[in-house]
Amino acid sequence: MADSLHPPRQSMRRVVLAGLVGNALEWYDFFLYGTAAAIVFNKLFFPAVDPIAGTIAAFGTYALGFAARPIGGIVFGHFGDRIGRRAMLVTTLTLMGLTTALVGVLPTYQQIGLWAPILLTVLRIVQGIAVGGEWGGGVLLISENADPKRRGMQTALGQSGVSIGFVLSAAVFALLSGTTSAEAFQSWGWRIPFLVGVVLMVVGLVIRMNVLETQSFAQVRRRHETERFPVLAAIRKHPRAVVVSFGARLAENGGSYIFLVFVLTYASQIGIPQWVTLVGVILGELLEAIAMPLWGALTDRVGRRPVYLGGAIAMIVWAAPFFALLHTRETWLVWLAIVVANAACHGAMIGAQASFFSELFGSGVRYSGVALGHELASVLAGGLSPLIATVLLAWSGSWWPVAAYLGLLGLLTVAALAWAPETRGRDLDAVGSPEPSRPSELAR
Repeated sequence: MADSLHPPRQSMRRVVLAGLVGNALEWYDFFLYGTAAAIVFNKLFFPAVDPIAGTIAAFGTYALGFAARPIGGIVFGHFGDRIGRRAMLVTTLTLMGLTTALVGVLPTYQQIGLWAPILLTVLRIVQGIAVGGEWGGGVLLISENADPKRRGMQTALGQSGVSIGFVLSAAVFALLSGTTSAEAFQSWGWRIPFLVGVVLMVVGLVIRMNVLETQSFAQVRRRHETERFPVLAAIRKHPRAVVVSFGARLAENGGSYIFLVFVLTYASQIGIPQWVTLVGVILGELLEAIAMPLWGALTDRVGRRPVYLGGAIAMIVWAAPFFALLHTRETWLVWLAIVVANAACHGAMIGAQASFFSELFGSGVRYSGVALGHELASVLAGGLSPLIATVLLAWSGSWWPVAAYLGLLGLLTVAALAWAPETRGRDLDAVGSPEPSRPSELAR
């Protein structure tokens, strides 16, 4: 009978399912806030200011959730590298589900005044802490069990859960806004998606409780190689990996929240019906969920860097056409803009990301290292991008500064990838020694 230090091999189908479903449910909860911030929170929790200022305030609390994500990454990464991946994934999912349900019963500004936005902000911060610990653990659950020759595809399949989570949140909002009156939706309809999070949390917990600890972490414990402070060890042993993962994340994360969250507000301001944008986002994310494992499979053949780099360059090129197509106000062109941005530009980057990042760090610090680079970038990229885009729009009255901002994020990611090593085919259990000090050695 296998003990906790020598877990038996487990079905990759079960592992991938646990990663995919867990990601979908966790990000369903997190994305709900972004959708609600773009549609209703500016009116329900910040009604004392003009519409554009209310939107900025709503996106400001949205950004605070991202500011909290590095805290979650450090805390859950620490215990994930010392106690185990599985325990942290159960904890993060529980925390996210309960917090999301509390948002669903939160009184509005009209009912309790200033306490409403204060409590909303606190709950958003807790959400950020939970999701900050989720991504790294979910990635490692798959990558540390995957066949090295298929790691790109298998980890990307788990990443499809992120898109599915967004689809679920956007679809529920679209269904409710389309089947209830504007008054009913503002009064109670928006709460239902948040309350559904409790049911989804239970489903996710049942699946995750039936998955064993990863083989890589079991070996770390067996060899007594756990670090006392894993995040510090990750910075000391793999400094360039932390910088590379941070930089590579900027275009992927920043672009994602322009294409998924800011677009909801911007499209309505230029006269595009809300249902058109929501359907476009849902369509784009559904196609991206299909494209991710295909991009991941491509990384197994040609490498992680070329695919990731292609996605970053595509985002730079597509930034201006994206907004130009929105301004046609033609439904199919609006959908084309959103689909290409998500399934092609963003899809290539995130499809390569999970395997790429996990292959940069040693097993003893992998959870902390992956979470640190990933979540630090989320503060400056995903958390601030809708807010920055809204401010740029208010300042200029035009979309071109937002397109330029997307181009800047893309260039920063290209620069990071230029210094990154190619990691395809690496033995995860053998990645553990400190990095070479010279860039020329790193590129070998």
